Amino acid sequence: MVAGVALDAVFADPQSRVHPVALFGRAAAAVERRLYGQARARGVVHVGLCVGSAAAFGIAAERLTRRSPSARVVVTAVATWAVLGGTTLGREGAFMANALESGDVAAARARLPHLCGRDPSALSEGELARATVESIAENTSDAVVAPLVWGAVAGVPGLLAYRAVNTLDAMVGHRSERYEVFGWAAARLDDVANYLPARLTGVLACALAPLVGGSSRNAAAVLRRDGHRHPSPNSGRCEAAFAGALGVRLGGRNDYGGRVEHRPELGDGPRPRGGDISRSVRLARAVNLSAAALAAASAWALGLPLGLPRHRKDRLRVP
Repeated sequence: MVAGVALDAVFADPQSRVHPVALFGRAAAAVERRLYGQARARGVVHVGLCVGSAAAFGIAAERLTRRSPSARVVVTAVATWAVLGGTTLGREGAFMANALESGDVAAARARLPHLCGRDPSALSEGELARATVESIAENTSDAVVAPLVWGAVAGVPGLLAYRAVNTLDAMVGHRSERYEVFGWAAARLDDVANYLPARLTGVLACALAPLVGGSSRNAAAVLRRDGHRHPSPNSGRCEAAFAGALGVRLGGRNDYGGRVEHRPELGDGPRPRGGDISRSVRLARAVNLSAAALAAASAWALGLPLGLPRHRKDRLRVP
């Protein structure tokens, strides 16, 4: 898992049609075309087939490398790299920070769709900064902490199954006329899969707040007070913790291409600016490294990443 994190740091998330996540997305879309209908049961079947296939692929990979620790290292490292998106997230945040700090609002508007689905055409500098900080906070959990948690718990199958769940949520789990019913299962499963990782992200962001000039105590207070106010059961924990750690105020009106949502405000400070994006990127990187260390240590203790045999009492010769 540590090797996979290192691969992500060096190579980031390659934008390629043959990337495993891209291949999975095309396969899931093909299954959707066969199964789509305005019925939750169809969505459940869609999720079951797609996530089950990803998990089965991971199980097969682990069984094939059961007798070769070195092969298990390679498989786990590549799987970890394939499902992580922390370095790409940081680079997108850095681009937005540089664009806004240099006054190039047009470039920031053109780039925002790489981070979130909001309509950037009429967003001001402050709203672009807010959207970026919120996306970095949420995706720190979705793109890094959550896959590492599931990798620590369930090895390669956990890594692949989580990324399948999160990808399906992005594809069909949003609220729209087409997916309100069919995407229900994907959205709810993503909520369940991210429940603990989102809260771990919030705790780590609070603990690491001093690294970006914040207060752990104040960040924790904002997390406790505002984390539950977000319509998402998970995103609010991440955004509230980042808001408290950075000393900014998040939330407000969001326009998703004609669908407008009014989000409750999180935090007490001023609205984010370009410099706050850079601070959020530093905080996200610190959270990512901390989560990687915790996940790797936990997985090592469970004997998952290297396929190490557990010690058995019957191997000990006790006089």
